[in-house]
Amino acid sequence: MTDTSEDRTGGGPTSGRTSDGRTGEDWRSLLTRWSQEWADAQAGPAPEGEPPARDAEPLRTRWLGFPPAPEERIRALEEKLGHRLPPSYRTFLAVSDGWRYAGGFVWLLAGTDGVRWHEDAAGLSEYFPGELDDDPSPQDELLAGMWGRALQLDVESDALYVLLDPGDVDEAGEWALYTWAPWHADQPRRYESFGTFMEAMYREFHHLEVSRSERSRTPFVNATTRAQDAAVDRARLDALGGRYERASAALAEADSFGRPRARGLRDQIRRLLGETYMVYFQGLTADPMYAPEVVPVLLAEHVRMRGDDDRLPHTLTGAPEAVLRAADGILRQLRAGTYRYTAEGPFGRAVEEAREQARWGGTDAAWHTLRAALPEWRPLSPDHLAPIGLCADSLLGALITRERGQELLATPRAGLAGDIPAPTADLDPPGLAWLADADAGGSRKSYRFLLVEGVAPAGLPALIGADDTTALDAPATSWEARRLSSGDQDDAAPWADRARMAVGRAGPGWSFAFEPRPGGRFHEQRLTSPALAASAGTRVVTVWSQPSDGLRPAVFHLSFAQDGEERYGLTTDGTTTTTRGPVPESLLPPSARPPAPSDDHGHHRAERHILEALSAELPVRLPRFALTHGRLHTLRTRPWNRPPQPGETYLTVRIVRGQPGDGR
Repeated sequence: MTDTSEDRTGGGPTSGRTSDGRTGEDWRSLLTRWSQEWADAQAGPAPEGEPPARDAEPLRTRWLGFPPAPEERIRALEEKLGHRLPPSYRTFLAVSDGWRYAGGFVWLLAGTDGVRWHEDAAGLSEYFPGELDDDPSPQDELLAGMWGRALQLDVESDALYVLLDPGDVDEAGEWALYTWAPWHADQPRRYESFGTFMEAMYREFHHLEVSRSERSRTPFVNATTRAQDAAVDRARLDALGGRYERASAALAEADSFGRPRARGLRDQIRRLLGETYMVYFQGLTADPMYAPEVVPVLLAEHVRMRGDDDRLPHTLTGAPEAVLRAADGILRQLRAGTYRYTAEGPFGRAVEEAREQARWGGTDAAWHTLRAALPEWRPLSPDHLAPIGLCADSLLGALITRERGQELLATPRAGLAGDIPAPTADLDPPGLAWLADADAGGSRKSYRFLLVEGVAPAGLPALIGADDTTALDAPATSWEARRLSSGDQDDAAPWADRARMAVGRAGPGWSFAFEPRPGGRFHEQRLTSPALAASAGTRVVTVWSQPSDGLRPAVFHLSFAQDGEERYGLTTDGTTTTTRGPVPESLLPPSARPPAPSDDHGHHRAERHILEALSAELPVRLPRFALTHGRLHTLRTRPWNRPPQPGETYLTVRIVRGQPGDGR
């Protein structure tokens, strides 16, 4: 389509950002540009089935407005209404007394002769905001009264109300403007002023015209679209150079004008900042170059939200058939926790190294590896801003917190120079004492773990595995591990307390096996820790912490085994401590020297003291982030309790979900 747009005031294209204190010249510049761009767009062939413009005059005059309203007419309207009009609407009327085609759904906007009080004509105050509670928010109070006092500006529309509220006024005297339509199925939309609303409608015109031009196969090109496309190109370079905040703002602006590349680019920034709502990587899923990078990210979120697979074609709108076929395999990998992100070159090698670190619990080390290699990352093609595919990796995806996403985005990439941001803090605290911290709900959970010296995590199945065939299972989250553990007892003796434990590295020369919330209860007389057999030729530490459940007292147990024998051990409830062997003085809780008065927090104090002392005695730590948010290999251990002895009895109770009469 021929580009004939020009600004009648002689100014160039702008982004549309104007203050509500705009002058008449500001209005003339915006409205002239809008009118000419609209007329040029209508001059080409219309999409099939689209009706012609409702009014031929704006096509002939290239002006969507009307003659200016004289000051006398504006004052007469104000006297009739009993209000001085808000500044942006008043100044607008002095330039154009009304407006055609305000966005896509308002065909005629009122001038001085079409304004009237709305007076809650449709009874919408009953629904928005509905019945107020005893302590309504200020915004709900404003909305409740808006319907009865608002000034209605829509004259002809697609059932869209345009309402100026004299009860919602800012310091500049601007009235808030609300829009609502029954087909919108949402709360009324609020704009700061009439000027802000018109600015948004100008953008809406651009956004809709992009879609219309695609359907008519006629380019929609003018000074504004060229300026926005140039801004997208600058934003791309800003993003690669680490200036992601500036890039995101420019891309959001361009997206509001419907520029085709803006949303796909900005979605990459948003996803690395932890945002997932309405992130679809528009335009990239349909491109075979980018689809292998972004489709797994969309599918990972689909799996996380347990989405309906029938909705996948919508999620992957525009994806070619080959991508949709590949999606089935990717979904299976994601659900099995085996999906691997890959990249080329030095960064790809860093990804493999980081994955090896993460699968043994070294998530901080894995992030350090990725962070160091980020400057070496290279895009697949120009519209690729960052290694977004990391978010889908079954082992590495959890590492990309919002703070690390910010660090990634702030790091110059693709060979561009720039300042390297300060590193984010590590997520894992040192030592073991963090285990004594309460969870987000304020409660403390039971746990047990083994620390084994001189053995790599891969060697633990031979030492503590349930039998000679035990091997490490694929890395799993703590929730998945608990689901696996529910089947571990099926082939075990009814009395056996087998653990499903996550394994990894616990520090230089040490490995760990950890189980949160053990299924069995601690019973010292029946305890047979796997540590005894595992300590042949090495040292093994056993810890079991069990807070009180309200019926039984809390207990904390520690033992140290070496060369197949227990060298020392202690068990405490925080006030009474029993010991075996020469327990190092530093490990004894304060209540054991001398006994302290009983109180409810004694177990917690003893737990923290012993964990801190153990960390000081040995170079060990447990990776909190990997244990709570990551994926670790797991194994099934031998029983943690001995078999019943002659004369001892036991009771096994199993609860099975079922329906009456189903035979269970």
